[in-house]
Formats: sequence, C-alpha cells, structure tokens
Amino acid sequence: MGRKDMRGRNLVDTWKFYDITHRDHVVCNPTSIGKVDELIALLDLGPEPRVLDIASGKGEFIVRVAERFGGSSGRGVQGVAVDISPYCIADLRATAARRIPAAELEIIEMDGADYHPAAGTFDLASCMGGSWVFGGIRPTLRFLAQATRPGGCVVVGQPFWKKEPVAEYLGWSGMARDEFGSHAGNVEAGEAEELVPRLALVSSDDEWDRYETLQWRAAARYADLHPDDPEVTELLARVEKSRREYLSWGRDTLGWALYLFATRQNPAPTAP
Repeated sequence: MGRKDMRGRNLVDTWKFYDITHRDHVVCNPTSIGKVDELIALLDLGPEPRVLDIASGKGEFIVRVAERFGGSSGRGVQGVAVDISPYCIADLRATAARRIPAAELEIIEMDGADYHPAAGTFDLASCMGGSWVFGGIRPTLRFLAQATRPGGCVVVGQPFWKKEPVAEYLGWSGMARDEFGSHAGNVEAGEAEELVPRLALVSSDDEWDRYETLQWRAAARYADLHPDDPEVTELLARVEKSRREYLSWGRDTLGWALYLFATRQNPAPTAP
C-alpha cells in the first residue's frame, strides 16, 4: 500500500519505489556478489538441500544456492522463497525459470511473517535485510532456527551501529536508536537463540557506496525515461533525502554484515 500526503493523495508506492531504485542491483543489500558466493561456498549442506529464503528480494541468494548444490539447472534442490513485493516476485520467477529450471522452487508473494513452516523443515533458512518482518534480529533468528533442522544453517543479513548515532541522524532518517544493535550484539543475538556462530562477513565502505549510489543512478535514469510519471518529483526528492542522509551520517555510522549460524545438533531442553 502506498503512502498518502495530508490531502489523502497517493504517493509513490513502497514497492514501486524499491523496484525503481534497485533496478541495477543484483543483490538488494550492501553486499558484493563475491561475499555472497564466499558465504555459499562455506555452507555445510548435503545433497538435495531444502532451503527457505524470507524477504528474498530478487532471489539471487537462493538461486545461487540452487546452482551451487544442484548444478546449472538446480536439480534436486527444494526451496521456498517468500517476498511481499510483486516486483521482486516477478523478477525472481523470471530468474529461476531461466537459471534453475529443474529446482523445486516455490515462490510465494506474501508477508514473511505470515509464512509458517513446520519445525525443522529446512537445511538452510535465511533472511537478509528483512528483520523488520519479525520485529528485530532475535525474533528473526528464532523463526529461522525453528524452521531449520538440527545441525542446519541459518543466515541473516543485518545492519548494526558502527558508532553511536547522533540525534540529528535519527531524526532525519526516522530510525530509532534501539532499532539496531552492535556487530557483537548481532552475534550475541544468535547465541541467545542457542545458535552457534560460524561466520560474519562485514560490508566495506566500497560495498555500501555501490549499494547507495546505484540507487541515485537508477532514479535519475527512470526520471529521464519517464518524465510524465506524476510520481517522479517525489521519487527524486526521496532519493535526494536518502543521499544526504547517507553522506552526512549513514556512511560513518551504519554497518552491515552477513551472519552464518548453525543450529545445534542437540538443542538444549526447554524449561518446563
């Protein structure tokens, strides 16, 4: 559902905005393809793995997992990808049909919080940049851990504060101080959910710059190609605001990492 102004007029739909600004992104977060491939190469998955990807975006991660463990066609890999954006779902369907036609991939357009798999269903469960779906990193890890078999893999992509955010940054961005924790806190959140930390890949300034500035380019090109779109003015204003926010505060304050955890082979018993 799009936002509305004070007169009740529709403004740029969230998912349309995201689709326009991320058209040049292969991975829709501040991570390089190289880091994604490095992570996938280090996953301890057996043959014919079952994979869940919540807030999958364009689905590059789950597609690359299928290619890695199922060959060029993805044969033998069973997966579920869930995302609320119709634009991302359309991109993922096209990519999966082209690159992993033999994979058993179920693609679902819905809020990830409404997907309820049976406990221990998957060998790998992931959510990269979608902890808002579950209300924070700990409930996200809890959901993923419950969906994963003992000894399976859990992957999250999560921001963290590199330093204390100043009040002006929080006010400008609309973020809350307690929305994110520290890098160490993200790892500790997994440990608190009885997960075993295996790997953390922190994004560089270069990866952040690429993620942010590709949005500037995509928005400008869209405006040039669609001058009659009545939402172009707001689109460019939002991108300009985001650019100022990133250059003034975000680049030095907000970090991002991919975290790999393992579920325990013998989970601790639940207290009565």
